[in-house]
Amino acid sequence: MIGIPLGLVAFNVGEWVTHKHILHGRGRNRDSFWAFHWHEHHHEVRKNDHVDPDYQKPFLQSSARRKEAFALMGVSAALLPIAPVAPFFVGTLWYGAARYYQIHKKSHLDPEWARENVPWHYDHHMAPDQNANWCVTRPWFDHVMGTRKPYVGTEREAKDRDRRARRAARKAAA
Repeated sequence: MIGIPLGLVAFNVGEWVTHKHILHGRGRNRDSFWAFHWHEHHHEVRKNDHVDPDYQKPFLQSSARRKEAFALMGVSAALLPIAPVAPFFVGTLWYGAARYYQIHKKSHLDPEWARENVPWHYDHHMAPDQNANWCVTRPWFDHVMGTRKPYVGTEREAKDRDRRARRAARKAAA
């Protein structure tokens, strides 16, 4: 049973490391397999107030969603050999992967839900510094590493939301 808390912690650490060093680190290189994260996902989310239109498309029509899902499935499959020895640990990691995909998708279809329920992820995309708040499902490892930088509910966020609303109103009027 110790595998459950160990799996929760390991998944959160893996989420942080992957997001920071692979999706942002390697993903900034346009020639990288991981470029979809920075050059597609972040671009769309900033442009659309945290909505990623890829999550509204059918699964097979979204390259970024497919890559995200297949990466999670690949890591999950790689854990199969240790499942007989550490079933609770592996099961918890599989749960983490499924939960990650579900939360990430929901947050980019419903920005207000994200703002209320996963503000650290909303902060990652909408705050001025997109090189912080690496965790998606839980902010634990961001707190440990000192990379949790709150934005939701700050004066800066209020000003930014007001600015975006004025911009959207001007665009709609034009």
